[in-house]
Amino acid sequence: MPSPSATFFRDHFGLRHPYRFERVIVAGLAILLALLALLAAVWMRATDELSLGGPRGEYFLYLLILLVLVLALVRWPRLAGVVLVLMAFELAWGTGLFALQRAGLGAASLMPPDKFEPQRFEWHPLLQAVPIPSLELTSSTGLAIRHTREGTRGQDPAGSLEGRTVVATFGGSTTYDIGAGEGETWPDRLAQALGDHYFVVNHGVPGYTTAEHLIQTAFYQTRFGKPPRCAIYYVGWNDLRNAHIARLDPGYADFHLPSQIDSQKVRRVGGAHVTFSPLLTLLMRFVAANLDTARYFADPYGQPPASGDDPDLEAIYKRNITAISAINRQRGVTTIWVGQLLNRDRLMGNGQYGWLPLVRDRDLWSMQQRFNEVLKRTAAGLDDTYVGIDPASLVGADFVDQGHFSVRGAKRFADDLAPIVRQLCR
Repeated sequence: MPSPSATFFRDHFGLRHPYRFERVIVAGLAILLALLALLAAVWMRATDELSLGGPRGEYFLYLLILLVLVLALVRWPRLAGVVLVLMAFELAWGTGLFALQRAGLGAASLMPPDKFEPQRFEWHPLLQAVPIPSLELTSSTGLAIRHTREGTRGQDPAGSLEGRTVVATFGGSTTYDIGAGEGETWPDRLAQALGDHYFVVNHGVPGYTTAEHLIQTAFYQTRFGKPPRCAIYYVGWNDLRNAHIARLDPGYADFHLPSQIDSQKVRRVGGAHVTFSPLLTLLMRFVAANLDTARYFADPYGQPPASGDDPDLEAIYKRNITAISAINRQRGVTTIWVGQLLNRDRLMGNGQYGWLPLVRDRDLWSMQQRFNEVLKRTAAGLDDTYVGIDPASLVGADFVDQGHFSVRGAKRFADDLAPIVRQLCR
């Protein structure tokens, strides 16, 4: 005689007379989806792309909960079927698109990141995203990150700045130096090379263009109560993000500035945030795109890339450089411009790594060289100093990706800059 538990099991799944095959079908499909999810989890675990305690682990736990819910509701096939459809959607838009992306088919995945990335930035009405002051954290890649009480990267000055020369550095993620830990960024290395008489303030923020640097220079240049003697601008790459955008806004307000809200994850709802549920992520992004005040007026992603120079963008770039220089000159601040360096070994193909929506990898270095020439000529006309570091002096090992310095590259870059800064910023 069957045990009560076996009888309940057979009855629950419709395996007793009168048979309920609709329950068997729903349960079978749920188990099939669970097996596919298990295969995906094993694959990701084997390729070191799944940390059980991270957001991606929460995604697979969520799929497991949906499986249990389907099996628990199988007595009510229609209700269980709704949960089953949800489970299929979450699996397809999570692991399915992730697999297509890994296969190089270009699909955008809604799979959560493998590890938690602590929040570094907060929303700002003019700059869109600024570093959170007095922050200490370890990034998902294991780098130590510290922000000063003034919202710049690095450490607070020890004591008063009286008698010390302040040097301000401006730039995007290559100045914030996302590939280097605390004490190893190129502004850190520059400070070490210059000595205790100098204090270097790192104003770099990922994504910032000369539009943001103009705002920083005008309103937020003085930190820790003392204006800088010199201001160094390492620029170009992020401005090129706006290349070939039709009817480009002169302040980059149509695409780039709104995108900073999502790039630095400072939007309250939706945007670049990825939740444990792909469906919830899509709903949040729909709300952000249609109800949030901060919206895109141009979205170049999905359009075919273009080639050649962009005279309209060059004119905006030159205008911003001129305006920054004029502000500094009026304040008695020496302006030093540094041409951007990129890792040419990673920019050889016809593909696009994503940050520049309308520029192929193989076209980027020639466009950057063109921008460096514009920067050099404009600086000369303004009687500013332009520093053009030999691109051949920094090779692939000096970068961690397409253009961010490795620890070695940051030191070599700073060592090349230090003699010029020491001479001009006495």
